[in-house]
This record gives sequence, C-alpha cells and structure tokens, in this order.
Amino acid sequence: MVGMKAPDVVPSAAVKFFGAGTAACIADLVTFPLDTAKVRLQIQGESQIVEGSRATKYRGVFGTITTMVRTEGPRSLYSGLVAGLQRQMSFASVRIGLYDSMKQFYTRGTDSAGIVTRLMAGCTTGAMAVAFAQPTDVVKVRFQAQVREAESGRRYNGTLDAYKTIARDEGVRGLWKGCLPNITRNAIVNCAELVTYDLIKELILKYDLMTDNLPCHFTAAFGAGFCTTIVASPVDVVKTRFMNSTSGQYSGAVNCALTMMRQEGPTAFYKGFMPSFLRLGSWNIVMFVTYEQIKRGMSRAQQYWESPF
Repeated sequence: MVGMKAPDVVPSAAVKFFGAGTAACIADLVTFPLDTAKVRLQIQGESQIVEGSRATKYRGVFGTITTMVRTEGPRSLYSGLVAGLQRQMSFASVRIGLYDSMKQFYTRGTDSAGIVTRLMAGCTTGAMAVAFAQPTDVVKVRFQAQVREAESGRRYNGTLDAYKTIARDEGVRGLWKGCLPNITRNAIVNCAELVTYDLIKELILKYDLMTDNLPCHFTAAFGAGFCTTIVASPVDVVKTRFMNSTSGQYSGAVNCALTMMRQEGPTAFYKGFMPSFLRLGSWNIVMFVTYEQIKRGMSRAQQYWESPF
C-alpha cells in the first residue's frame, strides 16, 4: 500500500501474501456474525416466495442476530466459519496480498500508479482470487443460509460433507456455481475497497492530516468499507441468492437478478445493506489495521533475521 515511510522496511511479496490471508482470517473471526445476518436478510425475500407468503422472520441486523440466537442457538452465527476461514486464506492472500505486485506489473516496475492502473490491478487480483476460492465461498454461503432446526433437516453435516455432496449432486461445476457474478462482485469490491483505501490513505499522508499509523489506517479502512458497500451491494445480493439456490431454480445470474427485480422490486438489491455496511466497515478496519501491523512486524523480523547485528 501507499505511504511507507523511508525508515520502514519494504515488505516482500511473500510477506504481503501471507499477511493478507492472516489478517483477513482475524477480521472474519471478529465480523462473521454480521456476515451471517447479511446472508439471511439477503435470501429472506426469496424464501418467502418459494415457501409461500408469511410474516417477515428477520428485521434488521441486530434483530436477525437476536432471532438466530433465540431460535437456533449462538453457534448458528458462526455456521460456515471453517469454509469462511479457508476462503479468506486462499482468497484474501491473492486479491489483497498481490495487489501491490500487480500495480507494479502494470506500471512496469515503477512506483507511479494512476487511478486506471489501480483499478486494473484490483480487477485482476479480484478475478484471480475467485478462480482459486469459489468452492469455499459456495460452501460458506450455504452453511450461513442453512437454518439449524432439527425439524427442518440439515442440508449438510459438515464442511467436507458439503464439498462432497455438492460435487456429487450438482457435479464439480456446482462448486463453482455463481462464479461469474462472484468475479463481477469481487472485481467491483476489490477496486472499491483497495483503491479507495489506497487513495484515502495517500491523501491523508499527502496533506499531513495524520501520520502513517493506526488512526490513519482506521480512517482509510472505514471510508473504504462505506464506499464498497454502496457500490457492491446489488451484485452481492445476486451472488448470494444464486449460490444458495437449488438446482434449476435460476437459469443463470442474470435470470436471478431479473427474477428479483420482477418479484421484489429494485429495493431487493439492497437487502441486508446495514449488516453489509457494518460487516464491511468493521471487516475493513480489522483487516487493514491488522494487515499493516503484520507487514511491518514480519518485515522487521525478516530484516533482523538476515542482519541481527
């Protein structure tokens, strides 16, 4: 990222790669209940149409969390966590950890990167990450959407069972279900998230509003989370609905979006907006602050190891 001070050790690509994955896992552990609440709110309208008209079960992010704890137990908030951590370790490592390397690739090794170059780097690493991590995302979403009630039956018994069941019942392609909308979403998210963070941090340091430390990272991460939620929410809802759908429910991601528009109206694309913002905002803060500290710590440890005296 931008804003490295002269005395600071420049982190290597490997440090950024593993640091991003570790920081993203920590952020997921902190914010996972908000992500689960977001998924439940996003699929709620779809469930009502499929199962018949009924009263709204979930109302707002904290109402959703309260309802889930009361009816399904606290563990339901972390349903799909294993797949979520698997996703972040393979996903964030690529889309965040390789972002700076991709910027240098597009600028042919120079440090000057314009907005177009940053957008291209964000789109590229976002698409690459989906190609690696899509199966983990499919399993995570399905676990989060699965109601933990004995009378309703459980869709999957565990993370490995979910991978095997999806591959057996829907084919290997089922593990990459929703790959296109997910690539679209993550290209948008990566650009909005990383480029916005980069630019906000750069401006803060340029005008000496803050030093390159925790308050600066916190402010830039919060702004990035808000901008990302506004831009990415419609694609995120379509991605969640399509990945959670049964075989044949939608002919494709575009059909899913058109069905939502026809049956629920345009507001359906911003279902779960508040938990999305709370989750993305808090996730960005935890991830970027942790990521910056991990990068510095690992770089200094590496320097000390190579030159202890």
